[in-house]
Amino acid sequence: MSDWTTEAADQIERAVTTVRERTVVPARSATRAVIFGLLAAFFALPALLLLTLGVFRLADAYLPGEVWSAWLVLAGIFLAGGAFIWSKRNA
Repeated sequence: MSDWTTEAADQIERAVTTVRERTVVPARSATRAVIFGLLAAFFALPALLLLTLGVFRLADAYLPGEVWSAWLVLAGIFLAGGAFIWSKRNA
């Protein structure tokens, strides 16, 4: 005859392990993905803003003509980006 207390403890441990693998592990993975995504966004958005401002300042300083030429170049860049994103949309 086997020891029923050991078997009961093993069953409880198996049940707890199964519940943890099905609930805690996926939740932890999803939480990490959200946190790292937000962290990347917090670093990428200011960098993109500064890059855009830098390109505009360079265009204003080195393109011939008035400031409208810098605005024209910047508008062209954004128009090309918007057209690319628009072409990738779902119909």
